Amino acid sequence: MNATVNGESIELPEGLTVATLLRHLGVRAERVAVERNGQVVKKVRHAEEQVSAGDVLEIVTFVGGG
Repeated sequence: MNATVNGESIELPEGLTVATLLRHLGVRAERVAVERNGQVVKKVRHAEEQVSAGDVLEIVTFVGGG
């Protein structure tokens, strides 16, 4: 299936959840916020929220510093 992740159209396996998408992309889930089709996906829903063909996802990584 095709979806847009951070502005880039990519081909993804079928049946992904937000949690498995993050693993597929090599992203550490505890340090990100995910928006799917304009709506923030709460961390407690990452394992349940299905990614569908045509979805637009934004993944924002938190960076600490000082």
